[in-house]
Amino acid sequence: MAEPILVSRDGAIATVTLNNPERLNALNRAMWRGLGEAMRKLSADDALRCVVVRGAGDNAFAAGADIAEFASERANSKQAKPYGNLIHETMQAVARCRHPTVALIQGACVGGGLEIAAMCDLRVCGQSSRFGIPVNKLGLTMAYGELMGLLALVGRAVALEILLEGRVFDADEACRKGLVNRVVPDDTVEEEAHATARRIADGAPLVNRWHKQFIERLAVTAQLAPEEWDEGFECFDTEDYHEGVAAFLEKRKPRFEGR
Repeated sequence: MAEPILVSRDGAIATVTLNNPERLNALNRAMWRGLGEAMRKLSADDALRCVVVRGAGDNAFAAGADIAEFASERANSKQAKPYGNLIHETMQAVARCRHPTVALIQGACVGGGLEIAAMCDLRVCGQSSRFGIPVNKLGLTMAYGELMGLLALVGRAVALEILLEGRVFDADEACRKGLVNRVVPDDTVEEEAHATARRIADGAPLVNRWHKQFIERLAVTAQLAPEEWDEGFECFDTEDYHEGVAAFLEKRKPRFEGR
């Protein structure tokens, strides 16, 4: 079985690859765990100056969660909470990496893929890339640990638009919404993302790390009570969630009843 996360080095720049190309890099438990471990290890490496995060191949950064895993891994809120905590820990490992991070986005960047990209510092995508978080089609919420990165990146109005409509949209719209910093032709996205990483790496590393710290300190972080945090997993106990997952796997439109 292939390694779920690949890490390579080019001098002071590391590249972390989500490695599940046969399923458009759909994210499973091993990938979430491996990504968190990789980012924490790289963050502790003083020799690094930048980390590039990408998906394997050129068809997807990540096309969301591996829905086929839900029946065994996230069948109800009791299962979903520890899984959600793992996702949150991984998201924080990406967001709190001491070194600047660049998301290199090709193809689909949807659901959990967009959540990971939102936690990076900069995002460079190809013209044909597609974005969205259509979890409402699954009867599924973004828990607090996943939502905070999106909200911090694009603000209340755009975050609500993305989640309430559940629409998948193109790269130009993503750029207008502030989801990505730069849209380039598909055949130059790797070149531009790595050029961005090199420009970062050419700067004073301590200054880059300080700027990340300063901006994090100035950002408003919500303080949630434990029961509020747990509410983020209640969707897994609804009939709509089970209907949404079944409809996805059966390739049909879900029939939601609001219960």
